[in-house]
Amino acid sequence: MKRCHVDPLPEFQVRFAIGDWEVLRWHHGPWYPRPFFYPVVGPSGKSLTRLGHPGTWHERHHRSLWFAHFKVQGQDFWTDRGPGRVVQRRWLVYQDGHQGAAMAVELGWQLETKELIRHRLIVVVHPWWVWQGVLEPREWVLELQSTLKPAPGQREIVLGQGRYGLLGLRVAKELSEHFGQGRLTDEQGRQGEKAILDHRAAWVDYSGPSRSGQPEGITCLDHPTNPGHPSAWIVRSNGWLGPSLCAQGPIKLTPEKPLEVRYWLFVHRGWAHPEQITRLAALVAHRPPWQVVRARRAHEEFALAGGE
Repeated sequence: MKRCHVDPLPEFQVRFAIGDWEVLRWHHGPWYPRPFFYPVVGPSGKSLTRLGHPGTWHERHHRSLWFAHFKVQGQDFWTDRGPGRVVQRRWLVYQDGHQGAAMAVELGWQLETKELIRHRLIVVVHPWWVWQGVLEPREWVLELQSTLKPAPGQREIVLGQGRYGLLGLRVAKELSEHFGQGRLTDEQGRQGEKAILDHRAAWVDYSGPSRSGQPEGITCLDHPTNPGHPSAWIVRSNGWLGPSLCAQGPIKLTPEKPLEVRYWLFVHRGWAHPEQITRLAALVAHRPPWQVVRARRAHEEFALAGGE
């Protein structure tokens, strides 16, 4: 029996599990402005993310772990107040395995009735035994691979310059610097919001004592092939972070030149250990991207190839 599983559930949800241990859930109900992941479960079994800002309803669009952008063709696809929506058009692959569980879905970024962007998202949960000697038991890695291109009928789509997008991570209240006892750290050894905000780094980590009472955290790694690597970062002491993909300028999507973006999230025990993160970053940097291909097995339409 395969050790890692991905299972569709009622209410437009998808469960990712390592053995019997659920580590991640995908929510794509059409009533949400955009899909998101919640919870993201730490080694203790407690969620390391939350929905929304702990102190105000204004940032209700901060749904744990999500994809969004503040300006697509000049329109707001970041907040819930803007006209932009992201919907799941269809799933392509659910793939169990000994070395991980994977999903591929097709998303549409829509402005009212017009689709602007076609977004293919590949999600892979890697258990600790994939990188023995680097990861400890119950630590795991989330791989997020995105391909964005203009939707059919669109010739050029512009993602505007700025801090917000393409990925956001809202950590649990206990992990935040302001509301809890957490700590922001980046690749350069900088700590705290003021030191890290808008600076470039290959990774940023948010760690702190969770509800288990033990420190644990999440490291977000910017893949070396991403535009503008190493990324600038938006970080806040109230408990969120994200790579600023368009900090250095706008990005144009065309049918001939889609946008390829890869992020890796390391869910770990304890505080951030830069040496461990550096070793993991070196390993994932050389892994090839995944491809969605026509399946060769009966009763399956698509499969994943590459990526290892």
